[in-house]
Amino acid sequence: MILAIDSSAGASVAVLDHGRVLAQWRTAETTHHAEVLATAVAETMRQADVAGDGLGGVVVGVGPGPFTGLRVGLALAHALAEVWQVPLQGLCSLDSLAHRAVTQPPAGDVFGDPTGGPVEAGAEFLAVSDARRREVYWARYRSRAAAEPDHAVSAELLDGPHVSAASELPDLPSVGIGAGLYPDSLTARSVVEASWLPDAVELGQIAETASPSTLLEPLPLYLRESDAKVPAQMRSRTAAS
Repeated sequence: MILAIDSSAGASVAVLDHGRVLAQWRTAETTHHAEVLATAVAETMRQADVAGDGLGGVVVGVGPGPFTGLRVGLALAHALAEVWQVPLQGLCSLDSLAHRAVTQPPAGDVFGDPTGGPVEAGAEFLAVSDARRREVYWARYRSRAAAEPDHAVSAELLDGPHVSAASELPDLPSVGIGAGLYPDSLTARSVVEASWLPDAVELGQIAETASPSTLLEPLPLYLRESDAKVPAQMRSRTAAS
């Protein structure tokens, strides 16, 4: 069994057993991670009827995401894995959106398919999240055909993750909440789904079948410097000492 946590945008928690979701929790709020996430993990574990020593590992979304929220999820994941003495693995949070796009595509015109069916193998698309400051986090993916008949299609990372102005995105179909934030910049592109947030369920599903190259060190992907700066007076004191 795997405990998955993501706090790169909203926050989400899931316990999975070989891909089957035993319990899950999520919120779209972006400013209360520190207050709710630890309690949500405890409640999700209780609902799944599993203790820490019954887990095979912890998976955490490493972003990209804003500093404070992302730190909360990563710090909690590190603490739990240390206490429970289980492996801790990281995944790019945007992988969640890409995985959803190829396994649970939204109804309607999906990447040129008017039936809303599965994404065609070889189709390229973007996973996009909100980076604030009129910028977005994004990565480019390609739908990859299943290696075995009984396996699902998967999303292959081609480029990214990056942070940039929405107007600088490649002209490709886009999924994720960041795709719908700046319509003045994305009018020429196909915004397929503009409400999705990264979610722990998909991260857990990806981790269970992921190749070593997909897994990341459980360290935050900030992609840019923090808005918080050390006051000049404190920098001067530090330099003098």
